[in-house]
Amino acid sequence: REQPAVAVERLDGVTRERFLRDIYPRRKPVVLTGMELGTCTTKWTVDYLSQAEGSKDVKIHVSAVPQMDFLSKNFVYRTLPFDVFVRRAAEVKHKEYFLTEDEKYYLRSVGGDARKDIADIRKQFPILAKDVHIPEYFEKEQFFSSVFRISSAGLQLWTHYDVMDNFLIQVAGKKRVVLYSPRDAPYLYLSGTKSEVLDVDNPDLEKYPLFVKAKRYECFLEAGDVLFIPALWFHNVISEEFGVALNVFWKHLPAESYDKTDTYGNKDPMAASRAIQILDRALKTLEELPEEYRDFYARRMVLRIQEKAYRNDYG
Repeated sequence: REQPAVAVERLDGVTRERFLRDIYPRRKPVVLTGMELGTCTTKWTVDYLSQAEGSKDVKIHVSAVPQMDFLSKNFVYRTLPFDVFVRRAAEVKHKEYFLTEDEKYYLRSVGGDARKDIADIRKQFPILAKDVHIPEYFEKEQFFSSVFRISSAGLQLWTHYDVMDNFLIQVAGKKRVVLYSPRDAPYLYLSGTKSEVLDVDNPDLEKYPLFVKAKRYECFLEAGDVLFIPALWFHNVISEEFGVALNVFWKHLPAESYDKTDTYGNKDPMAASRAIQILDRALKTLEELPEEYRDFYARRMVLRIQEKAYRNDYG
């Protein structure tokens, strides 16, 4: 790794007013500590979790390797009763397993109908929801979803961005989060919202030579820490221990900017999708020209995009 990581700022006891006035407008990640999160941070042990919501079925990701890859889909979806799942996710070696005895588990809660309904802990896990006080540093109508997450120790999630602002509330266990600015998208080898660079600690620089240019931000979350991840910031999350977290997403843009069919908070805003379609049509049109002309006009288009749409005030 060429560049040393920049530590994400940690701030203690930040009020809603101070967050909205001083922190939110900067559009940078920050770890908020000492927040009032309810009894979940002390109550949510493996025993309590497995009893509280009983044996209702949950759909989970199961992976034979610690680094989960959404592009090659190196995991399988399985269904387990919630109490069984919690106990298995907390173990290192499994007596019962789907793939291997040291397989990793990951739950990302979904709505009743995963394709249409949004994840909301109050609906899917009502008993656990009572233990949580979500910091409402946004207006009620901006709320989008509250995603309950449980992961095995050692599990690493692929680098991706979301189109909504969110709080990652770490309830139990430790996590390491590596982040990259939206501005560094050209160095992250994107496929949709996800980066192809799976191993951010030991990247394959022959395959991904530009990755060294991406400026790495990093933080470690412990129980009770809340990470603010602004929309479009890339993040890669590794659970250093059995981890329980809650992710709260809210709409930072006007409601009509978002795709109505987006249940996960990761579909590009409507205007961005339209612009990309128009660009694809423009590139198709350029194919009518010989290579030399195509190259020349494509470069002119790039310059025009930079001139009209790039920001020049990044710190």
